[in-house]
Amino acid sequence: MSIHVLPGDSLVAEFNKAGIEGEVVVCRECLVAGDRSGPTLDEFWDRRMNFIALEYGGDPIEYQENVAYELEKLIGLPADTEVNLWFEYELFCQVNMWFCLDLLKGSDVRVFRIEPLNASPDDIWKGFGKLEAVDLVNCYEGRTQFSEEDIAMGSRLWEAFRQEVLDELRRLGEYRSPCFPFLKEVCEAAAEIGSRPAAIVRELKASGLNEPESLFLEFQKRAGVYGYGDLQVARLLQES
Repeated sequence: MSIHVLPGDSLVAEFNKAGIEGEVVVCRECLVAGDRSGPTLDEFWDRRMNFIALEYGGDPIEYQENVAYELEKLIGLPADTEVNLWFEYELFCQVNMWFCLDLLKGSDVRVFRIEPLNASPDDIWKGFGKLEAVDLVNCYEGRTQFSEEDIAMGSRLWEAFRQEVLDELRRLGEYRSPCFPFLKEVCEAAAEIGSRPAAIVRELKASGLNEPESLFLEFQKRAGVYGYGDLQVARLLQES
């Protein structure tokens, strides 16, 4: 049994064209933002559901069915399952991947990292967006298996991020593994998430950029490591 966890609905159509066998699970969360607390998984989902409803007007039932239940497919998998995590390099995707690794820790499944290969330095934070089906096949063929230590590290990264233990995040960023490229840069960005993105938006506004679309494009150039979408940048613009 093979499962492919895709980083969003936008990749599904091109992935299907690639003809790669296995069940698709779509990660539709944005765990880089909002409430990440909750002593149990059920309470965690409830708090996420409330955040999405308040922040983006999401429907609680749709969240439960399309987000929570979707990711819970990673729990209790048979030992012969192969899980392929298709996540990009920036913080938005990395946090979601850390969460998936936390769900998978302690299981006997084999877990692989599929990354957007051959990106130029200018496009490193843009991920799978410009890749076509044949490129996705190449990415899949170049996948890397997570070791038990890697999976445990993913869980620790998730806990440090969700509990906002900044010194721990920076320390974990020194970990080296082929499954965690750009980890140091991402962890540094995570440790500064409470101040740096907002400061960049204020700088852009002060320079005369007040139109959301142009400000978003410039924010991506300066802070692509965060992987923020237009909704996250629009919120920063509103709060600045």
